[in-house]
Amino acid sequence: MSSEQSRPKITFAEVSPIAPAAEEPIAVVVDAKDKDQHEAPPEKQKKVDIDEHILPVESVIERYNANVNTAKVNQSRGLTAEDAKKRLEVNGPNVLTPPKKVHPFVKWLHCLSQIFNVLLVICAILTWVLYGIDPVGNSSNSYIGAILFAVALLNSTIEWYQLQKSAAILESFLNLIPSKCTAIRDGVLKQMPAADLVQGDVIHVRLGDKLPADILVLFASDFKVDNSSLTGEADPQGRYPRNTSQNPLEATNLAFNSTLCVSGEAFGLVIRTGDNTVIGQIATLTNTEAKRKSPLSQEIDGFVAIISTLAITSAIIFFFLAYFVVTKNDINFALVFSVGILVAWVPQGLPATVTLLLSIAAQRMANKNVLVKDLQGVETLGAITMLATDKTGTLTRNQMTVTNLWVSGEIYSASKIVLEGSSEKPLDLDVSGAKEIVDISSLCTRAHFDRTDIPIEERAIIGDATESGLYRFSAKYVSGDISTARDRFPVVFEIPFNSDNKWHMSIHEKAHPGGPLTQLIKGAPERVLRICSKILIDGQSVELTEERKKQFNVAYETMAGKGHRVLAFAQMLLDGTEFPVNFPFDKEEKNFPTSGLTFVGLASLEDPPKHGVREAIGHCREAGIKVMMVTGDHPLTAEAIGRKINLMISDTKEKIAQKTGRPIDSIPESDVYAIVVHGERIDELTNADWDNIFSKDEIIFARTSPKHKLQIVKHAQSLGHIVGVTGDGVNDSPALKKADLGISMNVSGSDVSKEAAAMILIDDNFASTVQGIAEGRLIFVNLRKSIQYVVTHILPEVIPYALFAIVPIPIALGPLQILAIDLGFELFVALSFAWEPPETETGLMKLPPRRPVNEDTIARLRERAAEEEALLPPSTDPDAPKKPVPFVKKVLNAVSIPFNGRFWKKLTQKSEGERLVDGELLSWVYIEGALIETVGCLTAFFIVLYDAKNPKTGERFGLTPYDAYTLQKLEGFKTTSPLYKGLTGDEQVEALAMAQSMFYLSILIIQLFNLFACKCRLTLPFGMYPLRNKFTWITIAGGVVFGMLIVYIPPLNFLFGTSWRLLPLYWLIPFAFGWFLLFYSALRRIIIRKFRPLNWNDDIEGLNMFPTRWSTARTRTKTLEN
Repeated sequence: MSSEQSRPKITFAEVSPIAPAAEEPIAVVVDAKDKDQHEAPPEKQKKVDIDEHILPVESVIERYNANVNTAKVNQSRGLTAEDAKKRLEVNGPNVLTPPKKVHPFVKWLHCLSQIFNVLLVICAILTWVLYGIDPVGNSSNSYIGAILFAVALLNSTIEWYQLQKSAAILESFLNLIPSKCTAIRDGVLKQMPAADLVQGDVIHVRLGDKLPADILVLFASDFKVDNSSLTGEADPQGRYPRNTSQNPLEATNLAFNSTLCVSGEAFGLVIRTGDNTVIGQIATLTNTEAKRKSPLSQEIDGFVAIISTLAITSAIIFFFLAYFVVTKNDINFALVFSVGILVAWVPQGLPATVTLLLSIAAQRMANKNVLVKDLQGVETLGAITMLATDKTGTLTRNQMTVTNLWVSGEIYSASKIVLEGSSEKPLDLDVSGAKEIVDISSLCTRAHFDRTDIPIEERAIIGDATESGLYRFSAKYVSGDISTARDRFPVVFEIPFNSDNKWHMSIHEKAHPGGPLTQLIKGAPERVLRICSKILIDGQSVELTEERKKQFNVAYETMAGKGHRVLAFAQMLLDGTEFPVNFPFDKEEKNFPTSGLTFVGLASLEDPPKHGVREAIGHCREAGIKVMMVTGDHPLTAEAIGRKINLMISDTKEKIAQKTGRPIDSIPESDVYAIVVHGERIDELTNADWDNIFSKDEIIFARTSPKHKLQIVKHAQSLGHIVGVTGDGVNDSPALKKADLGISMNVSGSDVSKEAAAMILIDDNFASTVQGIAEGRLIFVNLRKSIQYVVTHILPEVIPYALFAIVPIPIALGPLQILAIDLGFELFVALSFAWEPPETETGLMKLPPRRPVNEDTIARLRERAAEEEALLPPSTDPDAPKKPVPFVKKVLNAVSIPFNGRFWKKLTQKSEGERLVDGELLSWVYIEGALIETVGCLTAFFIVLYDAKNPKTGERFGLTPYDAYTLQKLEGFKTTSPLYKGLTGDEQVEALAMAQSMFYLSILIIQLFNLFACKCRLTLPFGMYPLRNKFTWITIAGGVVFGMLIVYIPPLNFLFGTSWRLLPLYWLIPFAFGWFLLFYSALRRIIIRKFRPLNWNDDIEGLNMFPTRWSTARTRTKTLEN
């Protein structure tokens, strides 16, 4: 009989799925298309429940109609190729459905539908309408409309290009599923594409494999998985067939798709594939979350609504003025004039300025290894009031590192370099026990380097995280090459770590004076101490007395109290007479020493904070940003890390009670500034509980699920917080998507988290977040400055049209000259704000967030929310995901904003913090600065009309303002106009061209002074700061050259209706007004600061702003090497 025929076979008839257990630890809503592997009635949505971990193995095997030999899993028959093919056809491949991709053209259309671009397109269409009404009189409108439309296309194309570039970079990072796996099919263990796996397959997983599906563990040998990307736990989790946990994420008999096997091997039954795996369910949860508009989008919408209202109101008023007063029932002229007023109000260059400023900032951040997927995310990062961050892989390295050794009764640092002022002693290998720990770590291990041709710091280690930390530590100090250590001292017997012994033991051919073999052990301190009767002190094995045990307990508690993982080490120099080199050790007979060993010492490990994290969190808190940790790890571990990185420096209520000896209930909440919340409490929290939690300065959420993280973000947003979320795991993805700004890690980040985030840290450097916040705050300030600068010249462009209609006088500025200003000079100069440095080195990071959250703002927000909710129709499904807004509807929504009463009510309500466009800015751009500029331009206009020399006669034109009024009434300033005060029609045209040139140049010159006036918000516009930006001078030079070309270089002056005969002497007029504007702005700034001083953040006591041990050691080591 063949071996195959002799195998016991287990086959079961297919049955319906067993109902879920009464307790539903995890249930995630997924789309109907993500069908369970057993067909179910079609429905819109359904829940996928995990209950296999609490069922008997036989029941699970029967559920999935598997063919498994439970006695010897490796001899299972597995599915047949034919059966697997059928299941694959029914249930689909084992892949995660990629997020729906938007066609590039649709993306471009959405960029075009931004409200600024919509406004430009409307203006372009209206200018073409005017051209259609009067092609002769409005001949210039044909290309004015084309220019406006081209600007809208350019804006949308720039933003679209940035989005496409970011998407292309992200695409290169993603790899959603392992390509190969090992499974049993037709009784043969073979490698196959992971996409072909189906429910009921039996797969084999070993060290270094990424799990290709969710499995029920049938057999395990020292099997451990890294669940950090799923649950946030840094420690490897043991997996074996037994289970006592109801929570599937903590069940010891389940292992999940995308987690990594870091130790041992296992056979498992595939219970879920593709989108129905836990990672697939989280991805689905992520995709169903709607993202709210960014703060910048909301404020730009508001600003455009203001401009639109002013433009539309002015156009209506001047239409009636022109129709009933000026032209007496000439509807054609009234319509042309009103549309001209409407177009004049629109700052054509501002949309391009905003887009380019954000693009340049995004590129600057990309150079700092921060990828921005959404342009407005740059500013959103600067606006955040709360930063929720994951721990493992984000704040910490997700790499266990040896921190301290306890040998010969003393605690030593694991580094030969310690911080100045530290009470720890530097590592000394000559101290008894230190070298022994190094040797045990290098020999009693299953970890190994994946390669040996690169420096130790850069090598990847295959193995358990704890063993990897010890192995990397010992590699630095072991004698000889650690990769050959186990070859030089061969293993003759070994018992891997298991949950019963809680130690790892190995016996090696390592000779000593008493014999050829040495027994080495490492493991849980209390278990290792139990089998020891001696301790290594000063090179001698001495009696382990009660006093020595007390010293052990003190050292153990000290290390564990820091949140470290502590391991103990022991050895025995085996007697050669009792244990010769060929002694047959046997695990079943236990014929090896299990008592009387010599205790060597302790080593503590931690997942240390990343370089720069402590300082980064300190800077965030100094900037008024509330930083909270949201992790799946244990509360004590989370708090221990939090206290090392400035995230928590105050005492929790429990610690206050412990220190003062008072009952916890007697401590008022007003005395507590720090809180640690266990995930088990989250589902039971009331609104009052949430308010209390978020009122604390220091917050840690531990043992959280993806659903909990999402709840935390939603509750924070409901209080008015602009929430940033950083994370790298699958469990972070829903929160990353829902947050105002999701920030994912690239190197350690999961693919799902990268898809969900709006920003990616390419090098995983958390400190880049602080740079991003500073950059975001700076870009907001610079955007505000650029808007103040650009919009100031709108009124000087509108007033000439108003005077033309009301007085009338000739138009002082032609439509093409307006475009030359808006899309030429102004666009050049306004771009300089993209490189504008902060006014003070640390000023922006010492100010509170621009939308602070406090009791008053929360009360006003809830009042508004209640009003808006009362106006909405009742919803049958409030949590249903929002459908994408169609392009046409998006455009209509943008157009309708100015006519929305709720919008204006919200706009006129008391502002929470600082807006992009507020009363102070509007006062400058439409009243103070604008009127100074308008008066200066009109003064220069009329002086040139009067004082400029007639090129034919050499005499002054001598046209007073009254003459200009009279001539306009007589339809003068045309080549066919009759003589007026001796001036022919051609001479009148030349006089107007020179005056218009002066008006045009006056705007340019006074705007140069306005540029420096707008630069200063914290300081006065004098001194060195306004001059520091070299791009200011480059853009001014470019803008001035462009402006002068239009006036003085043929044929441009003919095209734009200017005159090259204008003398530079007249430039002194706008220069005088420019200086006046600059001094006025300085006086204004002094008055504002007097009555409305800036509120700087208070200093936070207890912040440690010095580098972490690892940062300092790394830096000093590099210095020594150099």
